[in-house]
Amino acid sequence: MTPETALPPLPSLRESIRAHGLDALKTLGQHFLLDPTLCMRIAALGGNLTDSHVVEIGPGPGGLTRALLQSNARSVHAVEIDRRAWPLLEELQTHYPDQLHIVRQDALKLDAAQLAPAPRQIIANLPYNVATPLLVGWLRQADQWSRMALMFQKEVAERVCAAPGTSAYGRLAVLSQWCADCSIALTLPPGAFSPPPKVHSAVALIIPHAEQPSPALFKAMEQVTAAAFGQRRKMLRAALKPIKGAILLEETGIDPTRRAETLSIAEFDSLARCHLQQKQNDT
Repeated sequence: MTPETALPPLPSLRESIRAHGLDALKTLGQHFLLDPTLCMRIAALGGNLTDSHVVEIGPGPGGLTRALLQSNARSVHAVEIDRRAWPLLEELQTHYPDQLHIVRQDALKLDAAQLAPAPRQIIANLPYNVATPLLVGWLRQADQWSRMALMFQKEVAERVCAAPGTSAYGRLAVLSQWCADCSIALTLPPGAFSPPPKVHSAVALIIPHAEQPSPALFKAMEQVTAAAFGQRRKMLRAALKPIKGAILLEETGIDPTRRAETLSIAEFDSLARCHLQQKQNDT
């Protein structure tokens, strides 16, 4: 590139936000992460990104996007529904034309795995109001992802990583830990964001297992966990009644007087497999 065609220096993130007048919208669950050091720490959770394709959901002004690009990710696919943020991402794209791809779509209506070739991972500061349905959707296709580093409200991250017998243990923990190794890698205070949320946030590191359940088995697990945790205070014999729980409990040898939060992931796996077999026998 000759001096005549050289790009001007990329403005700082705060300068870009100020120039474009971008404010976080509560209706979109936005809380912008502007600290470049924190953004680099989150990007680092992806490991060596040189050969990895990264999908980022809700980049907003692009703070984490910049960190991912500076970490030499092979490509970054930034999915953003807020058209107010597009000019900032386009400004960034002029400096990383081969790496950064802007996807102007709703992440809830998108098959994110189709955006990039393998190996692919998701690294994102998720919009809090859609974080849980997004995660469940990605768990359904966990075999498509090498890892996920996802920022949630701390309470949601704790639900993802919760152990049996704890108050946070529920459907989300079972689905997540059934498909992946899950841990909380980083916790951030409200002041790390603009505007500050009312709660702390945390990044859950989710590394999918080498072997994943079939779509039919995943659906069976969703049905079992929905019934089991739908009325947490009920014993399993009552909670699972809508899905012929008496048969499931007898065949798996699980005490019907137990409650859902006491079951291990392996016990839920047994219930889901039995439930699937029962449905296949009924057809």
